[in-house]
Amino acid sequence: MQTLDQILGIRYPIIVAPMFLISNTQMVKAALANGVSAAFPALNYRTDAELRAAMEEIKTASDKPFGVNLIVNKSNPRYKGQLATMLETKPAYIITSLGSPQEVIEKCKPLGIKVFCDVVDLAYAKKVETLGADAVIAVNSRAGGHAGNISPQELIRQLKDNCGLPIISAGGVAFGKDVKQALDWGAAGVSVGTIFIACNEAPISQEYKQAMVDYGEKDIVRTTKLSGSALTVINTPYVQQLGTKANWLEWILNNNKTLKKYAKMIIAFKGMKAVEKAAFSATYKTVWCAGPAIEHVHGIRPMAEIVQTLTKEFEAA
Repeated sequence: MQTLDQILGIRYPIIVAPMFLISNTQMVKAALANGVSAAFPALNYRTDAELRAAMEEIKTASDKPFGVNLIVNKSNPRYKGQLATMLETKPAYIITSLGSPQEVIEKCKPLGIKVFCDVVDLAYAKKVETLGADAVIAVNSRAGGHAGNISPQELIRQLKDNCGLPIISAGGVAFGKDVKQALDWGAAGVSVGTIFIACNEAPISQEYKQAMVDYGEKDIVRTTKLSGSALTVINTPYVQQLGTKANWLEWILNNNKTLKKYAKMIIAFKGMKAVEKAAFSATYKTVWCAGPAIEHVHGIRPMAEIVQTLTKEFEAA
């Protein structure tokens, strides 16, 4: 089976993960210029004009392959419009999250746009394989943001033994040796996010970047209070005050078949607004997303330098 570098025509089998509020064109361009691919969430751009401008900026700067992440469930009211724009602007690949990728796959296939689907278990991987996905992003228990529950090695093993799609392992990569380890386990490549959060180019606040340096793995907790799904965040005093478990009303809403989809939309909207506010300004309501790889972030550095360190380590591993 092909590795990610062969699938995309890049030097290294690495994607810089699409990170809500964090990924921007500067980060993507720096990644492409240094032998890896990168993706950004369509939701990082408020208007269609801004999304199109971002696509054009990257394509003008580089002919290397990059991707766009689409949230494909009802929590994203802009999904239909974003998909239509992607079908026109044609990124190399789309990463689907939090819903069925069927429509994306059906519409992208004829245009040669690859579709990589976030999965957290074998059952979902087999579903997207049946639908015609090009690869799975295997989101494991070491991932930042919406993490899975299965360890990197075990999830790769399950998918490799029972699924025919290339596996892009997401979670737990901080060094080049981690990339090699994932490949040795059977992955085609890796998706890496947390170690890039504290880059100079990221549009987030200096406080958020400094938190990436000051906090460690022991400070990462999961909360269901912000998006309706488990989200990994830094355990700041505000997160401690907020709590990480749904209260009785949230639990009832999330478990009632009729109300569930509306509750998730409301929780996701309110929660992501809180994350957005904290990302860009100093506030006591600090909700900062990160994964366990925060342990290995020791400074705020240029994006290119972080990529080069990772790829050099991978070459030496």
